[in-house]
Amino acid sequence: MMEHNQYITDESRQPADELEERVQEWQMSEKQAKLRLDKFLAEELTGTASRSQIQLWITDAHILVNGKPVKSNYKLAADDHVVLTVPEVQPVEIVPENIKLEVSYEDSDVIVVNKPRGMVVHPAAGHPSGTLVNALMYHCQDLSGINGELRPGIVHRIDKDTSGLIMAAKNDQAHASLAAQLKEHSVTRRYLAVVHGNISHDQGTIDAPIGRDSQDRKLYVVTDKNSKHAVTHFSVVERLGDYNLVELKLETGRTHQIRVHMKYIGHPLVGDPVYGRSKGIKMNGQALHAAVLGFLHPRSGQYMEFTAPLPRDMEELLTALRSR
Repeated sequence: MMEHNQYITDESRQPADELEERVQEWQMSEKQAKLRLDKFLAEELTGTASRSQIQLWITDAHILVNGKPVKSNYKLAADDHVVLTVPEVQPVEIVPENIKLEVSYEDSDVIVVNKPRGMVVHPAAGHPSGTLVNALMYHCQDLSGINGELRPGIVHRIDKDTSGLIMAAKNDQAHASLAAQLKEHSVTRRYLAVVHGNISHDQGTIDAPIGRDSQDRKLYVVTDKNSKHAVTHFSVVERLGDYNLVELKLETGRTHQIRVHMKYIGHPLVGDPVYGRSKGIKMNGQALHAAVLGFLHPRSGQYMEFTAPLPRDMEELLTALRSR
């Protein structure tokens, strides 16, 4: 019988997409004196604005202290009056683009695509075009509108440098059904990854909550502060010396979940530019592939499951490791 190991910590919270109020104000107390302005606001706006976003607002004078612009490292004083005026979001026009898609399945309700490594799922700052959404808008006549103009049809996401299967909804009824299945954790999502080190257990479960790093809001860590319950099941598929090929099954779907969890147990993904190791084999992005996706069809209720073969770069990586 295979050995089963469990890693356990604590609890929950999910970031909001945007600030609800355009103007927010704070009056500093004695306890808040000597705090850095950007750090104070990062704590106050946890889940609604990153520290880097706050620093940009400070630089652009969208954040004033006692009516005057200051620097990010400004040390607050008792009775300081801090005012944040969130700049209006500039409208973004999403243009359909004739980008080749590898379609695994498509009907009038849903489309399943094998996304290549390097493709961003939807437009965002720094990625206004060339995304999966741009390609879907060209390919499909209709996409659901539940997630707004920037994310039509998008029910879930995978990272830019993660390849593999992703589903999109073509109408709101399909979107609601697929989103409910994701919330109930009934969608099958299995990934293949190459990780550093030789995992001591053949299989295991990582049950550890994930939240934003208090030092760098762009990163995620295992933490019990402002975090979300996260569970990843893993099994070792192949042992390749100082590297392992592992299959990972998501029970929850937190941002960067697999990457953070594998780093947490001391086996980060090969090629991960954020959570990986600087030494060892290099890759253009993490060696992570969404290999299996299964769900109940939103109209018929029939269970459907799709598989996508490993991309060429991961196959070449495994070939090189096997030849050692």
